[in-house]
Amino acid sequence: MKRTLCVLLTLLLLAAVCVGSAACGREDAMEALREELEGKLEGDYDTDLAGTTLYVYNWGEYMSDGEDDTLDINLAFEAVTGIHVEYSTYDSNEVMYATLAGGGVQYDIVIPSDYMVARLIKEGRLDTLDFDKLTNFHYIDERYRDPAYDPDGQYSVPYAGGYLGVIYNNTLVDPADADGTWSLLWNEKYKGQILGIDNARDALGVAMYALGIDVNTTDLAEWDRAAEKVQQQVPLLQGWFMDQIFQKMEGENAAVATYYAGDYLTMVAEMDDASGNGDHLSFYLPKEGTNVYFDAMCICADAPNRDAAHLYINFLLEPYIALQNAEYIRYTCPNTAVVNNDEYTLKGNEFLYPTTEVRSSYYDHLPDEVVSHYEQLWNKIKSGG
Repeated sequence: MKRTLCVLLTLLLLAAVCVGSAACGREDAMEALREELEGKLEGDYDTDLAGTTLYVYNWGEYMSDGEDDTLDINLAFEAVTGIHVEYSTYDSNEVMYATLAGGGVQYDIVIPSDYMVARLIKEGRLDTLDFDKLTNFHYIDERYRDPAYDPDGQYSVPYAGGYLGVIYNNTLVDPADADGTWSLLWNEKYKGQILGIDNARDALGVAMYALGIDVNTTDLAEWDRAAEKVQQQVPLLQGWFMDQIFQKMEGENAAVATYYAGDYLTMVAEMDDASGNGDHLSFYLPKEGTNVYFDAMCICADAPNRDAAHLYINFLLEPYIALQNAEYIRYTCPNTAVVNNDEYTLKGNEFLYPTTEVRSSYYDHLPDEVVSHYEQLWNKIKSGG
């Protein structure tokens, strides 16, 4: 009994030491961040909100997190303001929407794509922004302000964007088959090596582009045609994936995928770091047309910490912070302080900032009956119907 008690006391002491060490390590990290940011921020982040919590819901792999000596943006925000960031991720707009619509969890900030922003506005799920508190908003390029999905620019601030395209492993795919069209995703030579994109709007959208159908059509018969095209692809797929596409393509465990230009650039960089094989991946924007999109920062209508949410958005617009984030996520950046900075390594990148016209279109938020129809089609495809 004494021996058992002694062991327990020892374990408790070690646990206390570990917790204390972790706390000290975290505080040391925040102190280092405060020193790094000294004199580099333009906004005023002195606040009486220290000790509160901000709940942020964002796409996976979509914010600089301190990995590989990058800036940990959420920790930096806490270091400057004393506000703790509780950060959660999703891998599709539809997953994010289902979480918000399901209730039970309250978020302060979400970062949905354009068409989903429009849906959330329509349903009253977003709060209007107080631009007097967003002193760095002037860095947002004029071309991205007052977008179609938020015509008066009241509910959203552009975060990042880009194009949907085809990523392929050029050591596994015959160059003749990578002909710059969507047809590569239906090529039977690569059966079992094609990765399907696991969200309704993109999967059906790709089929529509391939068939020459308007991706914003309200004709339900056209959506049926697109679903038939996707159904033809199903036997060729290795499976349906979202963020897992990173591991699949970086590990060279698949030949072809549909994904976003910024993520292609991340995959190349990760492969170069791991094996030097980044040049095994190639990318193109299909000739038939593709989706151009923008994701935007929004404050939820039931946000529990609205003032902190404004501080956070303003922090992300800081030129120094925005540059670090743009380098990490590798998406099109709407911040003029970044895109005009000669130190920005992706300045002028052909896939992020194309100089020639790209045949592309945004997804619109569609009438409820159309959304319901394509969601039913998608559920039938996924369930094997």
